[in-house]
Amino acid sequence: MVTKREDYISWDEYFMGVAILAAKRSKDPNTQVGACIVDKNNVILTTGYNGFPKGCSDDEFPWDREGEITKYPFVVHAELNAILNASGKDLSGSRIYVALFPCNECAKAIIQSGIKEVIYLSDKYADTPSTQASKLMLKTAGVKLTQMHPDIEQLVLDFKVAK
Repeated sequence: MVTKREDYISWDEYFMGVAILAAKRSKDPNTQVGACIVDKNNVILTTGYNGFPKGCSDDEFPWDREGEITKYPFVVHAELNAILNASGKDLSGSRIYVALFPCNECAKAIIQSGIKEVIYLSDKYADTPSTQASKLMLKTAGVKLTQMHPDIEQLVLDFKVAK
């Protein structure tokens, strides 16, 4: 009797992988972040990545991090993009997977959309006022915060597999 494969990835690894893959769509030369929102039945509802709003050219708006005109007033973060990309789907009770802990502005959108858990990899801005405000709001609103510690270091996509 043939037994099932044992080296498959977990649901958390799968959804975080989708978030990281979505980040590969970002044109930001410094920071690429993706998000994946999943319902209680492990169905992907929506994804997003950091970039400019629809209709705002990636070639005409600034990618600068410093100076008089920077990317910061223009870029839509991955979490907010995923929520907006849901196009009115009910996100109540869902989970959001994101590589970088959400900022305070994204935390507001997460709370308002009804997402009940944030699963993240990195908390590199933990000591900033923005992240501290984010955590306070999310915890107060009853959103579960889970830092993921995957058993694997990488996933490799092989586009030759179907040949």
